[in-house]
This record gives sequence, C-alpha cells and structure tokens, in this order.
Amino acid sequence: MTDATNGNDANPGPYAAVHETHAAVVIVLGDRVYKVKKPVDLGFLDYSTREARQAICRREVELNRRLAPDVYLGVADVYGVDGEPCDHLVVMRRMPDDRRLSTLVRSGVPVREDLRRLARILAAFHASADRSPEISAEGSRDALRDRWVASFDQVRSFHGTVLDPAEAEAVERLTLRFLAGREPLFAARIRDGHVLDGHGDLLADDIFCLDDGPRALDCLEFDDRLRWVDGLDDAAFLAMNLEHLGAPSLAEHFMGSYVEFAGDPAPPALQHHYVAYRAFVRAKVACLRSAQGDHDAAGTARELTRMTLRHLQAGAAALVLVGGLPGTGKTTLAGVLADRLGATLLSSDRVRKELAGLPPEQSAAAGYEEGIYRRDHTARTYEELLERAEKLLGLGETVVIDASWTHREHRDHAADVAARTHSELIPLRCHLPTEAAAERLSSRARGPSDADAAIAAAMAETADPWPEAAVVDTGDRLEESVERALAAVHPHVLGATWQARRPQMPPD
Repeated sequence: MTDATNGNDANPGPYAAVHETHAAVVIVLGDRVYKVKKPVDLGFLDYSTREARQAICRREVELNRRLAPDVYLGVADVYGVDGEPCDHLVVMRRMPDDRRLSTLVRSGVPVREDLRRLARILAAFHASADRSPEISAEGSRDALRDRWVASFDQVRSFHGTVLDPAEAEAVERLTLRFLAGREPLFAARIRDGHVLDGHGDLLADDIFCLDDGPRALDCLEFDDRLRWVDGLDDAAFLAMNLEHLGAPSLAEHFMGSYVEFAGDPAPPALQHHYVAYRAFVRAKVACLRSAQGDHDAAGTARELTRMTLRHLQAGAAALVLVGGLPGTGKTTLAGVLADRLGATLLSSDRVRKELAGLPPEQSAAAGYEEGIYRRDHTARTYEELLERAEKLLGLGETVVIDASWTHREHRDHAADVAARTHSELIPLRCHLPTEAAAERLSSRARGPSDADAAIAAAMAETADPWPEAAVVDTGDRLEESVERALAAVHPHVLGATWQARRPQMPPD
C-alpha cells in the first residue's frame, strides 16, 4: 500500500480496520480514515444530536487544517434511506503507521531532525495563532492554579492506594508555592502575547514523521479553552510525552528547538513547570483508568507523578546567597554555581561601582568603610541587589547573589525578599583559612573587588555570626567546592537540567 500523502511506501497493514474511543469510531479503509462521532453526552462534550455532530466534525477539520491541511480532507454526509442526511464523517488521508513518532522513538530510529522541523512548524503556527483577551485569561496565573487545584482534588482519593501520599503532597506544595510568587511572570507572558489558541494535545501517537515534514493531528476541538494556552505549555505537552517514552534527551532537544524558533525568553523554571503540569494531568487520567480496572495504569500514574515532582523541584525559584570574607573564592564559586543552576548572577562588587558611576574594573580602593565602601553606600548596594533579585524571582528566575553578607541586617532583608516571592532561601558561606585567603588576595589579578588582607581582617572583626549558612570549604579544587555547594542547594532545589539551551544573562 502507498501512503496517499507523500508517496512513500508504508508498511503493509490491514486494508480495513475499526478503532473505538470514548467519543468516536474510527474506520480505516484503504488510503482513507473516516471518523464518526458517537451520539453521546459525556458532560464535557455533547454529541447527542446530528447538528452537534456535524458542527464538531466541521470544527475538527477547520482546526486541524492549521497544522495538517493536506491530511484533513473535509466532512462527508451520511444519508439515510429517506435521502436525508443522518450523520457526518471526518474524512482524512491515512498516515503510515510505521512513521508514527511514538513508534520511531520506541524503536530507536533517529528523529532529532524531525523534532527540530516540528518545533519550527509549531513556532510558526504559534506566531500567527489567534489571540484575544478571552484567550489570554486562560493563561493567567490564577487560571493555571485553578486547573492544578482541580487535579489535586480529583486524585486525593488515590493517595495511599495508587499514589505515594508524600510524593503527591510534595507536588501540591511545590506547585502552589511556585504559583504564589510568580504572578509577574504570568502577567508578562500574557502582555508579551505568548498565550494563544494552540493545539492542546501534542502527543507522539498523533504525530507522523514524513519525508516532506511532520504532521501533527488530532488537536483538541471539543473545548476551546483547553487549547487556549501559553505556547510554551503547548510544546511542553510533547516534551512530557517524549520523556515518558524514555527519551528525555529528545524532550530537551525539542523544547530547545521550540524556544529557539519562537524566540521565547522564558526562564527554565517555566519550562519545567509546564512539563510538570502536563505530566500531572496524565497522572490524573491514569489514576482514573486504574479505578476503572486498568491494572497497568497505577504504575503509570506513579511514574508520571515522580516526573511531575522532578520538574517542579528543578523549576523551583530560589535566592542563593554566596557569602564570605574577601579572598575566600566566593565570586568564582558564585559564577560557576549560577551556571550549574541556570540562575541569574548578581554581584555586589559590580553593583556597588555601578551605583557610584564607575566601571567595574576601575579601582576605588579605600580604607575600611571609607569611599564607596561607606556604610550608607554599602546599604544602598544591598538594597539594589535585593530589589533586582525580587523582580527576577517574580519572573521565575533563580538568583545567586555574590556578596560578603557579613551583616545580619542585609541577610534579614534577603529573607524578607524570599518570603515575599515564595522562594527558597539558601545561604552559603565560603570558608578559607586566613593565611590562604591573604595569599589569594595578594596574587589575584585586578577585578571589580578592591579588598585586600587588611580590609578582610577588619571585616572579620565586625562580622555578625551566620549559623544558618551552609559552610563551603573553598580550599580544595574549584570543582570540589562547587560540588559541596550543590550538595547544600540540592535538598531545596534540584537545579535546571535544560538551561544550556538558554544564554545566561551577564552579571550586573
């Protein structure tokens, strides 16, 4: 048999077959597929009248032609013995089963280029998709929160039977915490036009990788609001599905390609959040299938819940304070740590000189608490650092601040910022013996910091105790210090796994 879409030879298959879903009967006949809507009222959809079935068939063709215009051929009428139409069919070209994306992924067939082509098609589709105030409302923080909460309520009865209660409760806690502090992020997504009428159901089972490009079929047609999503959320559905198929590198590749083609500056945290959301919706569906007697569904629900939890942990917003006396290596450690976490780095040395109108490399050396190191200028520097951090945290960024943090009042201010933005506060104090730190100070190249051994000694005399900070010994190789710092961070935030596809912001 030859596929009618692109002339490629398809694998031999049955000349005729019938498949059934909860709302339709699908008839495969030769090189055509016919979809008949069942005359059912399931609450969330109502096809009980012929007129309703005709309307939804036309709507399905109209919507799916946006991404697969040559697959959806039209709507055919079915006539009764009286010569009057009694039903309606969606008529489609038959796609070759052996080119189904899920089949290719499971078989280990290379599909990276197919996914990149699909990402480009999806980004172009999103660029021209419908937008309106009504559509935007579905992408708000509160609308997303309502959908999460509805899912939490629906699976609560499965805690302790299908789902591990601790994992399910952690999913709920991390979700609500992230959403509570990220209203500015979701408002910005709406303002910048990222919420649109998308596909809504990008599954690998419904994507076919043909020689002349991929075709994405079966968008959600029965409820417009389910398609009104952030474009990143639309793409995250397929990323979630690919990861669940055992191909996390393909999921990352697809999301990276989509972000590139869409020119989307979304923080890694938002990508993780949407993948988590899609995974938990599927976990909920698996719970419901388990209750209906599907013996494999319970395991699937647990797998998807753990995937949800991993992405929520990776996407948690955190304020990481990297402090310590001059010469302890805090600036170097902070930079590497920010890279590893996919975080934004803020530096007190740079901000201090920026506020003074000086280039970062220009010396402003002065005695302890003199010149631009006066207490009032130091206070202004910390206020500026934390003001910037608060804005970034609200936009979903994890922030690493490189500063000495020797005074409790500045650390208390940082704790207030973390609390207001519902972010994790992670204090790290770099430690190095005084002699070793002095040696580093005497031999280091000129940079934004002007501190010397005398300044370091004076700061040590006036430093407030910092017992809540995790101490990071920076006397060994840098990589060992970084691993110690990450070990202190990871109980709170797993760190971004996909940040490599997004350029890091330069330090302030």
